[in-house]
Amino acid sequence: MDRRDKLRLSEIDICDLFITPAIKSAGWDPLTQIRREVTLTPGPVIVRGNLSSRNKKKKKFADYVLSWKLSLPIAIVEAKDNNFSVSHGLQQALGYADILQLPSAFSSNGDGFASHNKTAAAGEDIETEFPLDHFPPPHELWSRYKTFHNIADQEVALVEQPYHVDSDGKEPRYYQVEAINRTVEAIAKGQKRILLVMATGTGKTYTTFQIIWRLWKARKAKRILFLADRNILVDQTLVNDFKPFGAVMTKVKNRKVDPAYEVHLALYQALTGQEESDKIFKSVSRDFFDLIVVDECHRGSAAEDSAWREILDYFNGAVQIGMTATPKETEYVSNITYFGDPVYTYTLKQGIEDGFLAPYKVIRIDIDRDVEGWTPPPGMVDDLGNQVEEREYNQRDMDRILVLNQRTKLVAERVMKLLRATDPMSKTIIFCEDIDHAERMRKAIVNAAGDLARNNSKYVMRITGDSTEGKAELDRFIDPEEPYPVIATTSQLLTTGVDAKTCKLIVLDRTINSMTMFKQIIGRGTRIDEDNNKFFFTIMDFKKATELFRDPAFDGEPVVIYEPGNDDDPVPPDPEPEDEDAPGGDGSDDEPGVTKIRISGVDAQIIAEQIQYVGPDGQLITESYREFARKQIISEYRSLDQFIQKWRVSDRKKAIIDELEEHGIVLSNLADEVGKDIGDFDLLCHIAYDQPPLTRRERAEKVKKRNYFAKYGDKARAVLEGLLDKYADEGITTIEETKVLRLTPFADIGTPTEIINGAFGGKAKYEQALNELEDQIYGQASNE
Repeated sequence: MDRRDKLRLSEIDICDLFITPAIKSAGWDPLTQIRREVTLTPGPVIVRGNLSSRNKKKKKFADYVLSWKLSLPIAIVEAKDNNFSVSHGLQQALGYADILQLPSAFSSNGDGFASHNKTAAAGEDIETEFPLDHFPPPHELWSRYKTFHNIADQEVALVEQPYHVDSDGKEPRYYQVEAINRTVEAIAKGQKRILLVMATGTGKTYTTFQIIWRLWKARKAKRILFLADRNILVDQTLVNDFKPFGAVMTKVKNRKVDPAYEVHLALYQALTGQEESDKIFKSVSRDFFDLIVVDECHRGSAAEDSAWREILDYFNGAVQIGMTATPKETEYVSNITYFGDPVYTYTLKQGIEDGFLAPYKVIRIDIDRDVEGWTPPPGMVDDLGNQVEEREYNQRDMDRILVLNQRTKLVAERVMKLLRATDPMSKTIIFCEDIDHAERMRKAIVNAAGDLARNNSKYVMRITGDSTEGKAELDRFIDPEEPYPVIATTSQLLTTGVDAKTCKLIVLDRTINSMTMFKQIIGRGTRIDEDNNKFFFTIMDFKKATELFRDPAFDGEPVVIYEPGNDDDPVPPDPEPEDEDAPGGDGSDDEPGVTKIRISGVDAQIIAEQIQYVGPDGQLITESYREFARKQIISEYRSLDQFIQKWRVSDRKKAIIDELEEHGIVLSNLADEVGKDIGDFDLLCHIAYDQPPLTRRERAEKVKKRNYFAKYGDKARAVLEGLLDKYADEGITTIEETKVLRLTPFADIGTPTEIINGAFGGKAKYEQALNELEDQIYGQASNE
């Protein structure tokens, strides 16, 4: 092919004509080993105000992922068109190889390949270039992968075992593939204790299924036990992620471990208890299970006296995998000490940055009685006529010791004010101090909701461990297809294990000191549900609980600080409250022996509110959508002159608008702040460069005053005047579309073809006239 012709080819043409044939010629199977245009991450969701959009500029998109087997990606190839050098895309390819933990990265412009080999021996070049017909064959890159991950020959059979592919084509996301592969590789090497740390909402159970599937298919694990501590976790797993196991799977019930099944799902409460006769796990031999997976292993399972730990110790010859979103690391309990360092970690921050998890905005609300404290006047009595102790009551006392009914009413009214301003049918969880508080909040929400609660008695429900009626509504609350209940008041029951993926509002009216609990509560909102238009969630904080976002432990690497056998260990603190639905519990975490003081006549007021968003570094920032947009525009166009020049020379202004949308800037969002009648150009100039904006109508009137249309014939002038009016009414993107000529008033002049050919003398001249009209609209912009 002639060099000049090759320079005109698109990137896709270069792939089709040069790169793909070269890879196939090296022995790569196009059906099983070559994947084209693989989206690794969709790009983060940006939220400002009540609106959101994706930053597609940060989308990670690999041109080629090369695999040894279906479950084993081993190399990345990045393509560029022929106007770039051979190695131009290598840094990009390396970025993708790094997140996939691959040793081989390549780039090509169609002339040859550039290569980066992380396993290059001492004295060998790490980066090289070679002709198209010298691309490495699959076995060579597989050999690199084995070296990079230290996979011995006897480990290959297990490592090669493919994962399960659903009939609908669902496959694991990149980080799930990494978690699966790192776990399987560790087991292949003989590791018996394995910890996986994955943020809530990232699909821990699906990842677990794929690990078990590969081990089971390879017959490395013949009998498997999946342990959880909540019925809903087991039941969801049974009918959803683990469904492909079919007839070989059972839920342990009737106090019996049935050896006829291979995959057993169980509540640890069903396997053990206080009495020796309750320990039904001992009804089978110690070597009965060869794989045990502990779901949510942060909840005490690593403690020496934990019931889970008793089960794990009994089956100590089995491979044991701990899954958690929140590694538990205190002076007294450490699941890392038991399981070892995580083989893979995927954090909330990473999930939000990649775009797999929903970002959040935080509304922090200060109430005067909380912040300033409240001291009863001398001789004051409560609602029962009892003397109230004369001392200062602060935020920690509210609803634990002191109940101010006006404060509860104030919180409920503020929650409903937000819902009415956004969507009163948004699924909402309100976390309260205890069950008594949750019931009082339910009543207050009913009163604040008015007709919403009157029209459906299940608009708000208390879902706590002691409420049969509330727990019966839990499945409907988390079902995206069920509109009711809309609001759930709770204490701890919904902190974890509940897949409420459509939850858009989390209200914190609870004092939270436990980082583990805080992470679990935040995790209730982190799932994105595009089908139901859920891309972000809001946290409304009345108790300063979101101060924990600033703690380095919130999304940092866990650190082991517990060492068994240390005689200097301090006395442990009071344990965290039991889960509401823990066996034998009444679901209450009220402090024993505390009688609450209930007072109706004391007023409460909101004295401050602050709205914050997740910033690019994962930290909370106070920033408006307007300020966010300004930063993004300036990052693309550093000066007003540069932006104006780009705007004027662009044949289609929509291309600029689309490019800005990839940064997360939606002009309709900005128009809500500045004005609906402001044109796109003026909107951007005003937001980014502080230019006084003109309305579209004002710009159109300026054009008409210049007598610009006089050089055209009657029909052409009528068309251009009509286009100018359309611009004034609807904006620049409307008149750039040829289909506008099918609308009034153009339909009275002729068909689009008649107008273009008859009035202007052809398409080229029509487009020239349109460009001149746009020049007239914006031509004086730099002088204004």
